[in-house]
Amino acid sequence: MVEWRIIHKAETASTNIDARQGKPGDVFTADFQSAGRGRLDHKWLGERGANLAMSAVIDVSGIEPHEAATLPLVIGLAVAEGLEPFAGPLMLKWPNDIYLSGRKLAGILCERNGDSVIAGIGVNVRQREFPAEIASRAISLVLSGSDASVEESRDAILAALGNLVFRWRRNGFAAIWPRIAAIDHLKGREVAVRQVDNGAAIRGVCGGIRRDGSLDVGGEAVWAGEATVENIS
Repeated sequence: MVEWRIIHKAETASTNIDARQGKPGDVFTADFQSAGRGRLDHKWLGERGANLAMSAVIDVSGIEPHEAATLPLVIGLAVAEGLEPFAGPLMLKWPNDIYLSGRKLAGILCERNGDSVIAGIGVNVRQREFPAEIASRAISLVLSGSDASVEESRDAILAALGNLVFRWRRNGFAAIWPRIAAIDHLKGREVAVRQVDNGAAIRGVCGGIRRDGSLDVGGEAVWAGEATVENIS
C-alpha cells in the first residue's frame, strides 16, 4: 500500500510543476490551475474549485523502462475503478483518457522525474458547462447525475491507485492487464493514431491494449501517440 500525503493550494500554475519538488507518496492538489495541461501540450482549463487537479509522485526506482512505460495505464485503471461507485462503468481510452457515456471525464499526464513518475490527474467533477469547442465531447460527474465532491473523488482515486501501484510493482503489468482490457474504449473500432516519435498516422481496426501496454492497430503495435476514433462500429 502507498501512504499518500496531500499538499493543497488554492491556486497554482500546475500541480505537475509543484510535484517536481515532491517525494514518493506526495500528492499535490489545487482548486485552480492557471497553466494546467494534458499530453502533447493540450491545455486543461476548469472552473475554480469545481474539478480535481491532482499530481501524485510515484516511486519507480528499480522498475525496468518497458514496465515503467505501462504506468499511465495503471493510473487510468485506478481513476476508472475509483470513480465507478459515483458514475457507473467507465472506459479507458489508450493511453491516458477516461470516458463516461462516450465523453471524456478525466485525463492523465505522466512525467518522469528522476526515480519517480509524476502522475497528473484531472477530473471533471462539478463543472456544468464547457467551452463550445469541447461541449459535445466532455462530461463531468455532476452532469452524469453524481453528487460526489472533489474531495470524495480524490480520496477514491488515491485509494484505488495505492492498491494498484503496490500490485504493479510486485507482480508487473501483466497481473493488472485483464482489468484494463475489460474497459478498453477503442477495441474493435476503426482508429487513427498519430505517433509521437515521427508524427505519422497509422490507421486500422483496433485490436485493443496488449499485455505489454502497446496498442494494437491493424495488427501493428503502437507504443506512443494520440488516438482518435475514425468510425464507431
